[in-house]
Amino acid sequence: MKKGLVQVSLVLVLLWMSAAVCFADNPVIGNTFTADPAAMVYNNRVYLYTGHDEADVNGTGYVMKDWKVYSSTDMVNWTDHGTPLSVSAFSWAKGDAWASQVIERNGKFYWYICAEHKTIPGKAIGVAISDSPTGPFRDALGRALITNDMTKFSSSYWDDIDPAVFIDDDGQAYLYWGNSVLMYAKLNSDMVSISGSITSVSLPNFTEAPWLHKRNGIYYLSYASGWPESISYATSQSPTGPWTYRGVIMEPTAHSGTNHQAIIEFKGQAYFIYHNGALPTGGDYRRSVAIEKFNYNSDGTIPTLQPTSTGVNGTMNRIQSYNFPNMYVRHQNYDARIDENVSPSTDQYWQIVPGLANNGTDYVSIKSVYFPGYYLRHNSFDFVLEKDNGTTQFKADATFKKVAGLKNSSWTSLQSYNYPTMYIRHIGYELKLQTISTDQDKQDATFRLVN
Repeated sequence: MKKGLVQVSLVLVLLWMSAAVCFADNPVIGNTFTADPAAMVYNNRVYLYTGHDEADVNGTGYVMKDWKVYSSTDMVNWTDHGTPLSVSAFSWAKGDAWASQVIERNGKFYWYICAEHKTIPGKAIGVAISDSPTGPFRDALGRALITNDMTKFSSSYWDDIDPAVFIDDDGQAYLYWGNSVLMYAKLNSDMVSISGSITSVSLPNFTEAPWLHKRNGIYYLSYASGWPESISYATSQSPTGPWTYRGVIMEPTAHSGTNHQAIIEFKGQAYFIYHNGALPTGGDYRRSVAIEKFNYNSDGTIPTLQPTSTGVNGTMNRIQSYNFPNMYVRHQNYDARIDENVSPSTDQYWQIVPGLANNGTDYVSIKSVYFPGYYLRHNSFDFVLEKDNGTTQFKADATFKKVAGLKNSSWTSLQSYNYPTMYIRHIGYELKLQTISTDQDKQDATFRLVN
């Protein structure tokens, strides 16, 4: 679990030498902390529904009072539709706006939420309804749909969380939910009452966050597993199982013990939507929604995915040494150096973004693609890979000015923003920040960006 147009995922154009570099950042929502994503495709548009983390920087628990919604026609530029639903809309609830999902049926939009119940101990699942995917929403029942006293498969106080809703091709709707034990029930056509009994499902290492989708006649049930949470999945020929475990889609993400996924297809492309703690000051209770696109394997299985900073359409780059052209800048154990035959290969990929301290045309920061939220910065004139902590000092240390290559003007050198007489160079294969004077210095301080 756990106003107007705002471009919350940026597509910016930078020049490094003569090459244009386009990128879009993960997390996709950069101006607030969002978590527990669910997505719905409707009328050629994706609607993204999220929780809203409001814990303090040093908070030790979730502070979640409402839910947010965004929409996009390209998965890059997102419109912020504000906060159309909060816990206060449910008279029976007293707090904890945890994971949710919205689904459309017959022109109505049903928002399934979980929250703390006022009078029945434990978490509960409720339903809000609207005529629009962006609200306003109102409580559809005036009471909870699922309460803790209705489920007896676990003694947990919070086993009734993380609702996931699916409508099959025959019109039958299903509600899946759970923590520590997975449960489901059929929904009646009114979408606000259950049909028959509640059934438990056994899945390997199930923790929470179920999501059900269908592709080419195969049902995919993904879920958070273990701790810290990976995202695993199983498949079936039926929406009620039996389920065959297929493995892990994504290993635990950085700085967030939880994860929560949605998997959709939009305009012929599959997307995996999740959360991490990559924003500055982000963490377990200040999470951020991110998106990766992927292609199913030829046998219909889902490939293993890695969190990235580049997301849907950003550009990955390598930084090539001028005088050791078979070597590239890489991070290793959070140190920075040049190396050949980089292993793992992901350690050599960077995203060139506007400078954190100065976003003028010539200023850049260098962000790790596969360690989202981490940047190259100098520290005591050495270079390290470090998470952006949001401070002025960090931004200055991680910002550089692009200038013509000191050895070859068709290449590039990188001048420190806060020590403008110094440049990035390698010495003994390690990256350092130094003043440049000799011909050897100039060679060591000259690089080229390779897409």
